[in-house]
Amino acid sequence: QVHVVESGGGLVQPGRPLRLSCTASGSIFSINDMGWYRQALGKERELVARLFSDGTTNYADSVKGRFTISRGNAKTTVYLQAHSLKPDDTAVYYCTAAGRQTDSRSFTSWGQGTQVTVSS
Repeated sequence: QVHVVESGGGLVQPGRPLRLSCTASGSIFSINDMGWYRQALGKERELVARLFSDGTTNYADSVKGRFTISRGNAKTTVYLQAHSLKPDDTAVYYCTAAGRQTDSRSFTSWGQGTQVTVSS
């Protein structure tokens, strides 16, 4: 079983930065990709950023140039560095990890989410 835990959310003023952290743990053999999604109240969950094992990334157009996804020293940890936050960035941010477990089964796991509120 693979568990994913996010941290770092909270209340932040518009224009200020914020860093979210995510760690996957459990019976992990390899990770193909990790990513961040978000869901604002009344809206569908949307991709924010993804980081693949070969280092390639993709971002939602709405966050390009403001958000950066990166990997920690441990390949099971990713960060989302957000700059120039806007009220429209207010959402629950979810981390996801996908890969293969030690028993060869594939996995896709989601965290419980962390609330980010951008408001003055």
